[in-house]
Formats: sequence, structure tokens, C-alpha cells
Amino acid sequence: MNSASLIVFNKFLEHLAHERCLSPLTVSSYRRDIDAFIGHCQQRKISQWPDVSHNLVREFAGVSHRKGLGGRSIQRRLSALRTFFHYLINKQGIKITANPVVGVQAPKTEKKLPHCIDADQMQKVLDVTVTHWIQLRDLAMMEMLYSCGLRLSELVSLNLNQLDIALQEITVTGKGNKTRILPIGRKALAVLGNWLPERKQHCHSDEIAVFISSRGSRISHRNVQARMKQWNLSQDLNIRLHPHALRHSFASHLLESSSNLRAVQELLGHANLSTTQIYTHLDFQHLAEVYDKAHPRARKPRQTAKRKTTE
Repeated sequence: MNSASLIVFNKFLEHLAHERCLSPLTVSSYRRDIDAFIGHCQQRKISQWPDVSHNLVREFAGVSHRKGLGGRSIQRRLSALRTFFHYLINKQGIKITANPVVGVQAPKTEKKLPHCIDADQMQKVLDVTVTHWIQLRDLAMMEMLYSCGLRLSELVSLNLNQLDIALQEITVTGKGNKTRILPIGRKALAVLGNWLPERKQHCHSDEIAVFISSRGSRISHRNVQARMKQWNLSQDLNIRLHPHALRHSFASHLLESSSNLRAVQELLGHANLSTTQIYTHLDFQHLAEVYDKAHPRARKPRQTAKRKTTE
């Protein structure tokens, strides 16, 4: 790509950040996906955006697939490109006959159900005695993830002014810059009550983050993931313990108990109900397992010894 094309790309990223108010993480994702396409264009000697064709985008999707990317990752790349070319046509007035990404489909991949931790295992994860402030912080983070169904980005960006201990609730800003108010569970509230005074002993005086690293500043995404992996090992849990598993478990357990799909949608901050409906499949999977084990018409017949008969 020539310098003029790259300048337009940088303007697009600024548009995402300042006009559409997308999070830095989302803008970074757009940058990464479109950078991959720019590399593909440079290999094909394409230097201007109007020269990008429908076939070139299809080829890019195919190359991504051959490199091992799954359907969801390729679909995300195509979505980023579709948005970018829409911006070029409608915001920059670049003469492109039609959006070259429209109609390009990612290869279909099997839908995987989100990984959840059952209620008994969650008790083993969280009902522990801690002896160090780092462990107390880790426990408070996991309690908040499970109690409130937070995304990792929402946990890391959580500030003190978003907590209302008296009302037992927090205010978070999720995807699409949408704000929602969430209740804090009794157990999480108790651990937070222990963590907040301890936090003051280890953070910088002007730090507003609820969760801090050992350096006294806001904890990073990777640090949270690494600490949960370490927690899994130190507690000898032998489960797949990661931040999103706690969010999934929150949703699954809540839906299993209440059957209120709309309420779970609101708590998770999903824009579309269809996104939340995947948890109904998890619930059905659990019910199907119970059925297979319990129903007399579903169980395998018992192997009984043949009786000896006498003439």
C-alpha cells in the first residue's frame, strides 16, 4: 500500500476511537486484522484501495484458512474489512464501485459450546483460605468475575468510583461503550471488603484501579490470566480455569436456576438475545445427561447372568 492509502487507514482507526468511541482493545483488533490484509495486498502488488477486488478478498480469506485460522477468526477479519471499505466509500468519498467484501463468506466451523465449571468445582475454586495479599487480590478478582459475569476487559478496567458497596452494585462499561449496573453477590462483597483496605497498602496514592499488580498499578489482562493459571496449579484443581470460564459459568448457573433468558442477557451485556441463547444449549446438554442416566427407556439394559435351567 502507498503512503496515501496508509494515511486513510490511520484516519479510519482514529474514527473508530474518537467518533464511534470503541475501546482501545477493539481498535487494536481492527488494526491487526486490516494489517494482515495490507500484507496480502502488498504481496499482490496492490497499492491503492480502489484496486482491491472481490476476488482478492476471497483469496485473502482462503489464504487465512490455509494458514490455520478458524472460521470465526476469518469472519472477524472480513467484518473489519467490510466496515473499513464502508468507511472509505461513505466517509472518505473514495471512488469504489461496490464494497469488495460484501458477499465473501468465511468457511463454516463447528460451533463449540463455551467451557463452564460446575457449581461443585466453583466451590473448590473460591472457598479457600488465603495467606498473602496477592492471593486475596486473586480471590477477589475471581469472585467478581463469577458473581457479576464480567468480561476480562471489564474487570481490568474497573475503577474505584464504579463500586457502590452500600448499594451492593457496580457500574461497568462493556462492548459498544454500553453501560450496565450489576449486583454484587454476598460472597464477592465479603471478599471485596477484605481486599479494598489491603489494596491501599500496596498501590500508588493516585491509583484508581480496583485491581492492581505487584507494582502498585493497574493489573494487565495477561497478568490476570497467568494468576488464574497459577491458582489452578497451586490448588491442584485440574480444571480449565480462565477468566471467560467464570463468566460462562455465571451465565450457565444463573440460567439453570432462573430460566430467565432476558435477565441473563441484560446481566451479560449482550446486544442480541441469540448470543445469550448458547447457554440454553449448555443447560439442555446437562438435562440430556441427566435423562440418559435416569430414564428407564434411556439407560442401557443391564447385563444379567443367564439362569441355569434343569430338565
